[in-house]
Amino acid sequence: MSARFQELDWRPTPMGELVLRRRRDPTVGKEIYEIKLDDDFLMSSLFTVAEVEMARLALAEVAEPAPEVAVGGLGLGYTAQTVLENPDVASLVVIEALGEVIEWHERGLIPAGAKLTPDARCRLVHGDFFALLRSPAGLDPAATGRRFHAIIVDIDHSPRHVLHPGHAEFYEPAGLRRLAGFLHPGGVFALWSNDPPDEEFTAALARTFTEVRAEVVGFANPLQERDAANTVYLAKLGAGPAPE
Repeated sequence: MSARFQELDWRPTPMGELVLRRRRDPTVGKEIYEIKLDDDFLMSSLFTVAEVEMARLALAEVAEPAPEVAVGGLGLGYTAQTVLENPDVASLVVIEALGEVIEWHERGLIPAGAKLTPDARCRLVHGDFFALLRSPAGLDPAATGRRFHAIIVDIDHSPRHVLHPGHAEFYEPAGLRRLAGFLHPGGVFALWSNDPPDEEFTAALARTFTEVRAEVVGFANPLQERDAANTVYLAKLGAGPAPE
């Protein structure tokens, strides 16, 4: 394999062939880390602006002075790392369905692991985010029914372009109500999407959350020499009791 391209690890998983690779990109003059599942790119360190901005936007909406945060989807760790850069954050639980990705962070194969794994506020949980939402125990296996001040999700490509058909129900009103039940009153839900704002999904959010908006986050795409954009959905509960 060339010096410009390294396959750092390869694993067979029930979801497909999982690959972590590193390459030197002459266009931007730096090393790029990528995670692929079969032929599908799950994450590239070349495009992280929206993932970082999602965490910042979510935390900016939280009124709690010492928020407890859950992140669905670890990936290359940029969202989780941005959460921990906020010194006010009291705790962070990151749920990742692929144990191999957690292992890569723990072994230092992914750069963000050097900041996530030693931080006492952060715990990496191997589990299916969507299955945990459907369970009475909730998102933190160590604390049944635990609620959070912010839940930030970056797993599927968009509410309409999911990685597994079983995820689709989460983006319907019933699934969103279930998620809201694990938020404190006034809690914030943030979601990353690769698609433009979806009015139907925004309307579904508004059936449970009192404040809803879609933020378009633009960034440069040096590979295609054009500007690109992702969407960050932000939804906030009212100050009253969370929905059952």
